[in-house]
Amino acid sequence: MSAPGNDAAVFAPLRHSEPAVFGRVAVLLGGDSAERAVSLKSGAAVLEALRSRGVDAHAVDGIPALLAAQRGAVHFDRVFNILHGGDGESGVLQGLLTALRLPFTGSGVLGCALSLDKVRTKQVWLAEGLPTPRFVRLAPTSAGGAETGDAIRAAASELGLPAFLKPSSEGSSVGVARILGDADLANAIEVARAYGGEMLLEQMVRGDEFSVPVIGGKALPSIRIVPKGEWYDYDAKYITGDTRYITPGLEGEDETTIRQLALAAFEAAGCSGWGRVDVMRDVERGFQLIEVNTAPGMTATSLVPKSAQVLGVGFDELCWRILEQTL
Repeated sequence: MSAPGNDAAVFAPLRHSEPAVFGRVAVLLGGDSAERAVSLKSGAAVLEALRSRGVDAHAVDGIPALLAAQRGAVHFDRVFNILHGGDGESGVLQGLLTALRLPFTGSGVLGCALSLDKVRTKQVWLAEGLPTPRFVRLAPTSAGGAETGDAIRAAASELGLPAFLKPSSEGSSVGVARILGDADLANAIEVARAYGGEMLLEQMVRGDEFSVPVIGGKALPSIRIVPKGEWYDYDAKYITGDTRYITPGLEGEDETTIRQLALAAFEAAGCSGWGRVDVMRDVERGFQLIEVNTAPGMTATSLVPKSAQVLGVGFDELCWRILEQTL
C-alpha cells in the first residue's frame, strides 16, 4: 500500500488495453431501493463510459433481471454493480454473485453487509479505536411503533442536542432528520414513524465535511463539500447543483491524516475494491468517521470522479479501472 499522500503512486498503469478481455458486462442499476433514481443516473453514466471504450456493456435493471439473463442463452461474464442501497449494497447481491462465480465490482459480502449498517459499522470502528460521533441505537419497534416519541426523546436526553436521526441502512441522506433543539423533535418522530426500521440518533458534528474515495487499497485526494444551504441533504447532493466541491479538500499533514483514517476505516469495515468514506472534522474533536459507501454515486455531481480527475484520470478511464478489478 502506498502512502496516502503519494499521489504519483495511486494509479498504476492500466493492466489491459483490449475491451474484449472483459467479455459481456452487466451494468447493474436501478433496483427497488429508496436510491433507485440515483442508481439509474449512475448506471447510465457508467454504461456510456464503458461503451465509449469498446466494452460490450449492457444495462440490467435489478437483481431479478440479472438472474433471468443468466438463466438464458446469452449470459454475462462479469457485473459492474452500481445498485445504490438495498440489496445492491447489503451483501445479498454479493453472496448471490459469489455463489454463481460471477465476478463483480466492489466489496464482498462482509464489507457490504457491515458498511450498509451504520450502527454495526460504528461499533466496529469504536472497537478499533477509530473516531466516530457518539450515537444511540433505536430498535425497529421503538423507531416505528407507538412508543416512538418516548424512545427518541430518551435518546436525545442521553445523547444531547443537536443531533441527526438516521436510518441505519439507507444512504444518500434518505430518511434523515436534523434535530437542533426540542422544537425539531416532533418532525423527527414523524420521520421515524414513517420509516419504521432500525435507526440511530447521532451526535451532530460541527465543522467541515469531507469524503475520501478508496480504490484498490489506496486513498484518493479528499473532497471538501461546501453546500449552499445549512447541510448536505438529498437536494444538495442530486438536485440543486449549487454545492461547491474542493479537491483536494486539505493540504499537507491534514490531507495525509484524513486519507490514512479513511483507509483504516474502509479496511476495518471489511471493504475492498472501491468505495468512499465520509468524514467530518469537528471543531473540537477533530476528524470523525461518518459512513462507508460501497457503491458510490457515479453521476455528474458524484465525488469519486471529481477526486480521480485531480490525478488526471477521467470518468471513462475510472470506470475501466474499476472494472479491471474484476479480473
